[in-house]
Amino acid sequence: MNLTLKIWRQKGPEDKGGMVTYKVTDISEHMSFLEMMDVLNESLVAKDEEPVAFDHDCREGICGMCSLHINGESHGPDKGITTCQLHMRMFKDGETITIEPWRANAFPVIKDLIVDRMAFERIQQAGGFISVNTSGNTQDANAIPISKHSADLSMDAASCIGCGACVATCKNSSAMLFVAAKVSQFALLPQGKIEAADRVKNMVTQMDLEGFGNCTNTGACEVECPKGISIENIARMNREYLRATL
Repeated sequence: MNLTLKIWRQKGPEDKGGMVTYKVTDISEHMSFLEMMDVLNESLVAKDEEPVAFDHDCREGICGMCSLHINGESHGPDKGITTCQLHMRMFKDGETITIEPWRANAFPVIKDLIVDRMAFERIQQAGGFISVNTSGNTQDANAIPISKHSADLSMDAASCIGCGACVATCKNSSAMLFVAAKVSQFALLPQGKIEAADRVKNMVTQMDLEGFGNCTNTGACEVECPKGISIENIARMNREYLRATL
């Protein structure tokens, strides 16, 4: 495959970025998208040009580091996958592919396609944890009865990898799906009930402080989420927040 790539290049947070066009040739349809990016960078290095900076780590669809906005879609045209799981067979020979970083005020660009997602970390630090009694009288978690339905819903919410696709695809750059998933995974379990009120209030407050937009229930976040996190979690978080404020 021979492809034209239009890639966002930006030297740093304070610099003005822009789209730069590159050509790549002899790309196998069996390559992953990131392998194609590696081929591009190898060719740039060979020509003594600056390679394109992009985030990646496990390349197994687990960490969410490989977050790219590809042809206007978070993680690209395939569904239920991260960018590192996207393969070039999803594209056609001669196609032009536009590659951008996440677009949100709360995710400032560090360089090229890499954005600062520490806002998510600060939200989790505000309440995404459980304080454990270590006095010696702790109860074994396996001894606490939990319905399978609640356990399944909690595990579904806990599958959120915090990649930020929900923010990038939302017209308001809302982080509601991410925060709702983190609130829900504890709200559904007895271990998380003790701090439930403080948790939801603190996390929602921090989300607002970070500058994320409001949710207008368009559902785009659920569609683009690589782990299929349901917007039912947003409704659950709203109920938890209302209960906490009352």
